[in-house]
Amino acid sequence: MTNELGDIGFGYRPRAAYASDPAKSRGRLFDEVESPTRTPFQRDRDRIIHSTAFRRLKHKTQVFVAHEGDHYRTRLTHSIEVAQIARALARALRGDEDLAEAVALVHDFGHTPFGHTGEDALNEKMAAWGGFDHNAQSLRVVTRLERRYAEFDGLNLTWETLEGLVKHNGPLTDAKGKGLKGRVPQAIRDYFELHDLELDRFAGIEAQCAAIADDIAYNTHDIDDGLRAGLLTLDMLEGVSLPGSILKGVRQRYPALDDVRTGHELMRRQITIMVEDVIVSTTANLARIKPDSAEAVRAAGETMVSFSAETAVWEKELKAFLYKHLYRHADVMRVRAEADQIVRDLFDVYFADPRAMPDGWREGLDRAEDRVKARSVADFLAGMTDTYALKEHRRLFDHTPDLS
Repeated sequence: MTNELGDIGFGYRPRAAYASDPAKSRGRLFDEVESPTRTPFQRDRDRIIHSTAFRRLKHKTQVFVAHEGDHYRTRLTHSIEVAQIARALARALRGDEDLAEAVALVHDFGHTPFGHTGEDALNEKMAAWGGFDHNAQSLRVVTRLERRYAEFDGLNLTWETLEGLVKHNGPLTDAKGKGLKGRVPQAIRDYFELHDLELDRFAGIEAQCAAIADDIAYNTHDIDDGLRAGLLTLDMLEGVSLPGSILKGVRQRYPALDDVRTGHELMRRQITIMVEDVIVSTTANLARIKPDSAEAVRAAGETMVSFSAETAVWEKELKAFLYKHLYRHADVMRVRAEADQIVRDLFDVYFADPRAMPDGWREGLDRAEDRVKARSVADFLAGMTDTYALKEHRRLFDHTPDLS
């Protein structure tokens, strides 16, 4: 691109015909003058990184509550790891790396404190008013709740980034607008009225890279955290096809290697195997379907970025193993139960008396309809970090679980 700054570099490399082209972006809800030094997708990525919501991920639970140890993953470190894998996939498939990275970095913005435990508790509390969905909440954060700019609420991200955020796991509706997995969350339906994200079609190749990168990251790094916590052992993993086969090879090559380094060798090799499998499988899908544009990817009627059939079976087996032995472990479930009660207690207090919330959140809620009040309370609660939720509970209640 040549402009008044000269012929500067944008980090471009030849993109495939099916990649999302930032020069042809569908734009933003609010028109802005384009940056002379960054593509629209690079600008999205930068806005996401500089947002308050991104910083809060530092103290939000992935599997283990943040204060249980400095080395456990948080939503922030998980998002960074997902972004690294998403960029690697997009690079290999000749997609737009910046868009893949942006979707990966923003995908968990709507998560509550205490991980899925907080989401489940908040969903039940919000049942009378449409429930709570972390993906829909991510959209609320980037289109309404972040307040940094003079001319609009939210981050005013491009259509492609928002599409990827909302649909990275696939379409939400059929061609007639009926939800494929139940009613589409209200936040997404509300935004759809302003900015059509084509909820019945697949997202672009970059968002699909971010989605499968999420699976690869947590399937691998949750093992690492489980080993660190002592809830999993290397011997337990021997019976699981994918990590078991890798572990066998590591032990044959390094018979005297200590368990910690053996675990790290397992992690790095598992990521490599899964990433390379996705590249091979997706390349075959692309050769079969032959999409000649980003729109052709959206209209293909299937996910392009995928595991091979064999690895998909292994991945499903690994997820089942982690669910049984890690996510449902008695120690994790005990902490989850206590965290669940903290979220419920806070919701009840704020809903009964919005004056318990800080300035900027409580104004006008004492006269608001229950629907409006409940959604505002959910917005406030969902934005909390683990540490802030614990602090608030201690302020408002005589006893607060220590979650240790």
